[in-house]
Amino acid sequence: MKFSIITVALDPGEKLAATLDSALGQTCRDMEVVLKDGGSRDGALERWRRDRGSEPGAERVRVFVEKDAGIYDAMNQAVGHAAGEFLLFLNCGDVFPDERVLERTLEVLEEERRAGTDMARLVLYGDTYGLKNGVTIASASAITGFTCYRNIPCHQACFYSAALCREKPYDLQYRIRADYDHFLWCFYGAGAKMRHMEFLVAAYEGGGYSESRENRERDRQEHRRITECYMGKGELMKYRVFMACTLAPLRTAMAESKTFSGLYHWLKTKIYK
Repeated sequence: MKFSIITVALDPGEKLAATLDSALGQTCRDMEVVLKDGGSRDGALERWRRDRGSEPGAERVRVFVEKDAGIYDAMNQAVGHAAGEFLLFLNCGDVFPDERVLERTLEVLEEERRAGTDMARLVLYGDTYGLKNGVTIASASAITGFTCYRNIPCHQACFYSAALCREKPYDLQYRIRADYDHFLWCFYGAGAKMRHMEFLVAAYEGGGYSESRENRERDRQEHRRITECYMGKGELMKYRVFMACTLAPLRTAMAESKTFSGLYHWLKTKIYK
């Protein structure tokens, strides 16, 4: 099997149906959905099964109900159940922007295979659309050390070789940035090839655990700890000085603004290229 779409859930409400329906609506049929539920009691899965469970393709949703220690533990458990060669993590409420995302991704994978790429050391990533603010978020056209420090692709827009996720599970010491730690390990530790696909991969709901105000300080602390694991002192100093000189908070505000985001991401794309 080519793709496993992984969704972890705990009392997801109506968001679950949106994500499952979006995944099953893909034109590429060489896929499964791995739903890892931590013991929901809100009836969302039962309602989806009642309304959609008898429709063609619904059998591709494989459900595993297991207790977990949080979202990253749940994601690790889901990886253990996944049969796909490449994994994409979609949170409840996140959806595909159109029905051909997997089909186009498969075309890119075939290009890489014909080129002799080590498919066990490959990460494909695309762009995202922010449902909360109506902003298209362009990913870097190439991953560099500075990209890893400042602006890695949205997790929901990354297709990981399953081998990479099994070789290094998400580190549970990080409550907010375990996915960031894993991405940096793929780049610095595993030497994975990372290719930008120039299309939208996911429409991202946002407003999750890592974005709440009370967790921002922990987010900063984990970012520092992780970057210090993979980057040297000189490299870090260079990036920090550059961030300070280029008004990083202002750029973030522009990126998230409906008024200025289009201009900002257009300029960012030009700079990256």
